[in-house]
Amino acid sequence: MECSHRSPDFMEMAATAEADLRELLKIPDNYKVLFLQGGATLQFAMAPLNLMGKSAKADYVNTGHWSSKAISEAKRFGEINIAASSEAENYTCVPAFEYWKLSADAAYVHYTPNETIGGVEFPFIPDTGDVPLVADMSSNILSAPLDVSRFGIIYAGAQKNIGPAGLTLVIVRDDLLNQAMPQCPTLMNYANHAERDSMLNTPPTLAWYLAGLVFKWLKRQGGLEAMARINRRKADKLYQAIDQSSFYSNKVTVEQRSCMNVPFILADDALNSVFLAESKAAGLLNLKGHKAVGGMRASIYNAVPEAAVDALIDFMADFEQRNG
Repeated sequence: MECSHRSPDFMEMAATAEADLRELLKIPDNYKVLFLQGGATLQFAMAPLNLMGKSAKADYVNTGHWSSKAISEAKRFGEINIAASSEAENYTCVPAFEYWKLSADAAYVHYTPNETIGGVEFPFIPDTGDVPLVADMSSNILSAPLDVSRFGIIYAGAQKNIGPAGLTLVIVRDDLLNQAMPQCPTLMNYANHAERDSMLNTPPTLAWYLAGLVFKWLKRQGGLEAMARINRRKADKLYQAIDQSSFYSNKVTVEQRSCMNVPFILADDALNSVFLAESKAAGLLNLKGHKAVGGMRASIYNAVPEAAVDALIDFMADFEQRNG
């Protein structure tokens, strides 16, 4: 916490953290890795500011709360085409790719691979051809292997699978570092951060250090292939418990259910407060669903052990037996 970001110790730690992340994600050499601040929400502005210099038009896919926020912010900087949307389906699915209406002159295509609130996750990476693909991976990065070369930019707030809040990861392809809009502020320009190794200003040193420890922990678990198996197992058993019950339900298209965020509703909304109170007393925390969808939501990120999912399933079965 007291270490200067210019000190040899911190510089060594920062280099090691980046090397470990590059190893985990198999990041190609023609991509810069940036450790920034401001959360993914700041990236809603930074992405268009950095990419709309040559074409002030972008395609966005609307699949829920966070992609909607990204769209709203991007409209401040250029023309936004909604290439596809699942709003009419109440954000319970991913729009079929064959119906997307992509623009040939778009500076980029933006999507949110995992929507935390609705519990919807893309089962595929969109093929956008020569148009750079930009992804907000705040909630599913490092949960499974990823072909980084399919993307122009990946950004992610740290606080789900990377480390504590305060750090934002950006992975950007080299050729996209010279496409910023003229009005892009100095501190929001990816190229400036890349030139200074993410130390254009004082970085969040403690958050960066702790993220580096998480990267080492992931390597000790067996890497992202091992994490994918664990995460799939956790999600499958929880969805199975929901699907086999007449008391709980999940409205998301089965093939597009999130591996990280599992929303579910009770047969009787009047029992929601009872469920939350009893689950909290049992040591199961933060299960209240977002106000936009109601019900419950279990976020089962990398740090959530399988035993916690088992405990939730046991509690749900007991609660159903007593109240169903």
